[in-house]
Amino acid sequence: MVGGGAVAARHGQAPAQKQAAATPSDQAGSPSALTEDQIIAIVNGQILTQRDVEDRARLFAVSTGLPLTPEIMARMRSQLINQLIDERLKMQEILGRHINVEPEQIAEAIHTIEARNGMPENALRNRLKADGISLTTLIDQLRVQIGWMQVLREDLGVRSRVTPLQITQREQALQNEAGRPQYFISEIFIPVIDPRHDETELSFVKTIITQLRNGAPFPIVAAQFSQDQSALQGGSRGWMQEDNIEPEVLSVIRKMPENAISNPIKVPGGYAIVTVHARRTIGKQMGTLLSMRQAFFPFSSALNPAEPTDQQKLSLQKALHASQTIKSCNEMESLNTSLGNTRPSNPGLQVMERLAPQMRQVVEKIPTGHVSRPLVAPDGIALIMVCSREERNLAQQTPGQIADQLMNERVEQASQQLQRSLRRHAIIKLRPAAKTVLSHG
Repeated sequence: MVGGGAVAARHGQAPAQKQAAATPSDQAGSPSALTEDQIIAIVNGQILTQRDVEDRARLFAVSTGLPLTPEIMARMRSQLINQLIDERLKMQEILGRHINVEPEQIAEAIHTIEARNGMPENALRNRLKADGISLTTLIDQLRVQIGWMQVLREDLGVRSRVTPLQITQREQALQNEAGRPQYFISEIFIPVIDPRHDETELSFVKTIITQLRNGAPFPIVAAQFSQDQSALQGGSRGWMQEDNIEPEVLSVIRKMPENAISNPIKVPGGYAIVTVHARRTIGKQMGTLLSMRQAFFPFSSALNPAEPTDQQKLSLQKALHASQTIKSCNEMESLNTSLGNTRPSNPGLQVMERLAPQMRQVVEKIPTGHVSRPLVAPDGIALIMVCSREERNLAQQTPGQIADQLMNERVEQASQQLQRSLRRHAIIKLRPAAKTVLSHG
């Protein structure tokens, strides 16, 4: 999913006034006794209900594939309430500027989420429906994120354009740092409203870390809960040099194994959870860039290897025939289209050295312009064709990549400033139900 808005500015603290949503109450009461339509808070006249909180929690459980136990829900409630309050403020700003998010933009965002997490098309919609969760819960979150980016582009104005001179200056700065380490990291940032009382946020961060270590996908968890603009990219901050990483985070990632999940890292404004995908030296990292195409033969039911169905046997025969007769990547795309595009034909450019070990073993043996043997999985059979291989210095950033990095930095700064302003001027009235929930968070 995509991430909610920040409730505190990164590298700073939210104003103390009108922040009651983050302060636990001592009132008694059981959150389980609340009705779904009970009002939690009123944000500039717009209500937030217990149903909204429960729906968002269930969306997290479904998207990560992990059970939502009462203990986990108790730890998540206060964070969810603050996140939803902030989304209300963002949506009010979006509507106040008459920004319209088109249905096509939301559909594309859902497709991107599915592709990033290896899901077939419509898998996320179907999973939500099967679990009785309204698609509106997901759409509302996506609409806020997409609309918020349009707000930030308006605010940036001429600063939303990166000039050739600025790209050249960044290229020169990178050349001056040649030989120093660089890290490809993803991060989840959880803000702390009151640094004197961060017990609730720390408890929530520990819960998220446990879920990640139990197998929850980092991009989905980051998109759901990270209060940093990188949430839109599943928490990915890309390749970063040491000078651009917070000292508290840098001291941890220098020692971390790749793909491990960090313990809570206290940073200005909140807590960070970090994972390191890869390391390299600035200016030099040779790798193999692959262009591939795939075709997927879906099964109508889960495979039992001891007793394959007639449909599964027929799919294998068709896959074997295709692996022997397909001669071009265009033919692979046409084949995948005829099979329903259950998985995208073009997975995008891939770096062979970063592929999962099993997939890398398969791809390394495929000559360029040839098709793999059928790769059988419980839900279907895949064929992969390697269209091209290119040895490239992966540490050498293109002008486009540098422009994206500069733009992301500006967007993040603009987002922090505007979020602080919205919170400072908001009228947020907590109802007794919210105080009951927060006192048990």
